[in-house]
Amino acid sequence: MPAVTIRDVKTILTAPQNINLVVVKIETSEPGLYGLGCATFTQRYLAVATAIEEYLKPFLIGKDVSRIEDIWQSAMVSSYWRNGPVLNNALSGIDMALWDIKGKQANMPLYQLFGGKCRDAAAVYTHADGRDLHELEERVAAFQEMGYRYIRCQMGGYGGKNHKLHSPDYVPPGAYFDPQVYVRSVPAIFEHIRGKFGYDLELLHDVHERLAPIEAVRLAKQLEPYRLFFLEDALPPEQLDWFRMIRSQCTTPLAMGELFVHPMEWTPLIAERLIDYIRVHISAIGGITPARKLAVLCEAFGVRTAWHGPGDVSPVGHAANVHLDVSSHNFGIQEWSHVSDQLLTVFPGTPEVRGGYVYISDAPGLGVDIDEQAAARFPCVNKLPEWTLARTPDGTSVRP
Repeated sequence: MPAVTIRDVKTILTAPQNINLVVVKIETSEPGLYGLGCATFTQRYLAVATAIEEYLKPFLIGKDVSRIEDIWQSAMVSSYWRNGPVLNNALSGIDMALWDIKGKQANMPLYQLFGGKCRDAAAVYTHADGRDLHELEERVAAFQEMGYRYIRCQMGGYGGKNHKLHSPDYVPPGAYFDPQVYVRSVPAIFEHIRGKFGYDLELLHDVHERLAPIEAVRLAKQLEPYRLFFLEDALPPEQLDWFRMIRSQCTTPLAMGELFVHPMEWTPLIAERLIDYIRVHISAIGGITPARKLAVLCEAFGVRTAWHGPGDVSPVGHAANVHLDVSSHNFGIQEWSHVSDQLLTVFPGTPEVRGGYVYISDAPGLGVDIDEQAAARFPCVNKLPEWTLARTPDGTSVRP
């Protein structure tokens, strides 16, 4: 039989929840056969779209859709410069779409091609935030009532908000916070929540790189009595050596990797067992092909998966996460964000959460489709998010 080849590559930009999403659609030489992939890099979505349309599309037209590994490897090096978030996300859109096609050709959901299920659904954690302890407590209680047993607790977003700032004159605009006020508030959050809910709930917290390394060490030690499920992104990728210090000081479980784009960022942390959960954004590392290999590497060293799953992952990307979750022995937890009615309209087949677990469709491939006409009703807006412009009280720009 003649090979099924790539006939066209389309980039679909849509924002049903006011978050810019990038979805790739690969159409094939077989009528009606196509695949979808997530290439979402919200803050630079136009750069990803350009990389796909102007560079990867001409490279891919006419190639055999069955050669996923070869296409991934050759596309990765086709620009010579590699392993950055723009090119990795562009490649991810292609890679996921090819896996979607592979599942449709086999008439199987993707998890079957990965060896079948290890579990019938994946436990998820969701985000509880509040302006004060009382509001946070109410939101934790509401999520518990809905069946969630893993809840990330923040107060005032990343780094906290509404701090009393002592700033010099004429500071530039930005998302200001006081790291010292923030770091003092976090142990009090978990003392309060544990006092109200006990230890039946699994609690998490995201530092989001907001602290100097030595303060991150101190915070991890202070949180040890509250038995967090994990402390996320205690350090920025530029300060990974400090994980050795945290590990030597306490047993608070650590999750890391949201900003990783290069294998040498995660390999030492895994090989030295310096983290407990890998938190990569699957599209930012290049898609399903490298994520499967990363999961296997983690399994050998006792590290569990906790793929990044915020609102700036499309339902196609969420489906890819969950197919890996249910088929990976070393699955740990899956991040989950609110899914609006608008998002469900654009992406039929989006994975469904019930009672704190996410369930994947048994449809062939990834199981998610896209209504392109509906997607067009929600155009993207090219505006930089304010939260990325983090500053400390004296006006210094810091990691967001």
